[in-house]
Amino acid sequence: MDLAAARRAVLQLLGAVAPADRAALLHWMRTTEDFDKFTEDNNDIILKNIADDLRNCLPLETMLSSEHLALQKLQQQPEPTVHVDAFLYDEDCIDSLCEEGKMSRHYCTVCGSHQTASLGFISHSFSLMELKFIYHHVLPDLSGKVLVDVGSRLGTVLYGVLHADICTQGSLLQNADVVIMNNVFEYFLHETEQTRAWEYISHNVRKQGSLLVTVPSLEDSLSGLQTNIQLSTWVEEIPLNYDVYPQKDFDREALEQIHVYKIL
Repeated sequence: MDLAAARRAVLQLLGAVAPADRAALLHWMRTTEDFDKFTEDNNDIILKNIADDLRNCLPLETMLSSEHLALQKLQQQPEPTVHVDAFLYDEDCIDSLCEEGKMSRHYCTVCGSHQTASLGFISHSFSLMELKFIYHHVLPDLSGKVLVDVGSRLGTVLYGVLHADICTQGSLLQNADVVIMNNVFEYFLHETEQTRAWEYISHNVRKQGSLLVTVPSLEDSLSGLQTNIQLSTWVEEIPLNYDVYPQKDFDREALEQIHVYKIL
């Protein structure tokens, strides 16, 4: 069916709807997410297939036994908190797991009662929405550029992982055009190690005009650490327009955690 025929079919269908229901149908057509599957591009499908493959290889909580500090910090949260990888598990996937009884959004405040409260969710990976925002609306054309994702975990930014201490990779950092750091040290290094890592990065990420993408902001990451880093002489923050994201019901709060800096 070509476009002209499709238009005629849609208009014919609308004409057949009872007048009392026509406004409700048009409202549904304007607001529903049921059409999203028809507008997905091939890149979205590839990313979702990668997430499907990774989910089959990892435990539900996607936390490995080697991540001792991250597990310990989860247990120290003031309210019960679980790790849910945002790239692997979108809202629809979480809803399905909750319906199957494999995951819950709530915990019981008094064991055996109906008094429940919402669980806190935390992720150490970018969601598909955040990745698309970064690549489509934040970063420039990366053709011929060097991109370094520090602490990539599952590799959702690059899908190619170099296993090494970042503090041994001075040459890599010095040549990088873009460095991405998503909540990279707080849950995985003690404060003295965090300080060492940040000092090393600030010393080596010095290519003028290169970009540093961080979650959360550099100010937040460094606020509790004793470092000699002077942000005003190292970087300049680039304002982002979070409203450019095309999806209707996007998580603006999550996007506002993304910060971009230009190296001076």
